Amino acid sequence: QVHMVESGGGLVQTGGSLRLSCAASGRPFSTFPMGWFRQAPGKEREFVAVINESGGTTIYSDSVKGRATISRDSAKSTVVLQMNRLKPEETAVYYCAAGAPRVKLRTGVEDYDFWGQGTQVTVSS
Repeated sequence: QVHMVESGGGLVQTGGSLRLSCAASGRPFSTFPMGWFRQAPGKEREFVAVINESGGTTIYSDSVKGRATISRDSAKSTVVLQMNRLKPEETAVYYCAAGAPRVKLRTGVEDYDFWGQGTQVTVSS
């Protein structure tokens, strides 16, 4: 299994930035892809960004492309999601996830097996 703990969430104003961190443990860090997903109240969990096991490939949702950056630090076993120019509609609980390596990096919730507890991000109007 992979155990993950998210941190860095909080309250920001529209146009502000946040840096979310995810500390992973339980398996060698560089052997599995990871991603960030978010879930707003009453809505389904949705894809934000994913990164492959080596960190050489990333995929972003259309809604955050150009405003978000996902990266991983193997020395610290940590994945980071930097979000800029945040919008009120991006208020949600943000979850870190880990999955199995595939030929193609996946973006679906169903493609990830382990999840962190989530960290709340609130963007005020």
